[in-house]
Amino acid sequence: MNTIDSYHFGEIVISGEKYSSDVIIFPDRVQSGWRRRQSHEVNFGDIAGILNESPEVLIVGTGAWGLVKVLPEVEREVKERNIKLIAEPTGEACKRYNQLSQSQRTVAALHLTC
Repeated sequence: MNTIDSYHFGEIVISGEKYSSDVIIFPDRVQSGWRRRQSHEVNFGDIAGILNESPEVLIVGTGAWGLVKVLPEVEREVKERNIKLIAEPTGEACKRYNQLSQSQRTVAALHLTC
């Protein structure tokens, strides 16, 4: 299981490994270089692979200042699959991930800047 050691604008340390690009944290691995079709919004295509992993919780880190928006199509699809969606600024999202990943199958998609 992965743990977020620290997060600062543009950099995150996960289980001792440093990343400087957006990441998706799965229970068993970290995928660096997460890209969205539109840089400041999350649409269904951006998270389809995540949903195939059947998480109980999906946490979206919306950037240091919360500028990334989760589109309504994502909210609907996640709800239909009975997945809890949490979208909040990345600093708070990191704290929430560390709490929830201890007891639930949690995936975090984190934007590290803006």
